[in-house]
Amino acid sequence: MLKVYAWSICPHCQKTVRWLKEHKIPFEYLEIEDQPDEVIQKVIEVNGGDDWVVPTMEYNGKWRPGQIYNPIFLEQDLKEWGLL
Repeated sequence: MLKVYAWSICPHCQKTVRWLKEHKIPFEYLEIEDQPDEVIQKVIEVNGGDDWVVPTMEYNGKWRPGQIYNPIFLEQDLKEWGLL
């Protein structure tokens, strides 16, 4: 299942979650601040090693670094993963 590491006050996270729901893509929402240290460290690593950036996504071992909400790029990436 698609995992979405997000932060409840992040507008890009909120828009991404809304888009996923509208497109009926099943996902697990994971509040970044509630994650164990090893998960946070992985999210930091995926995002270049300086800090966590959200929304970061993971699906079947493939990671999508956090980025500004852009529905075109989001759709393109999820198609590559076979989720659309």
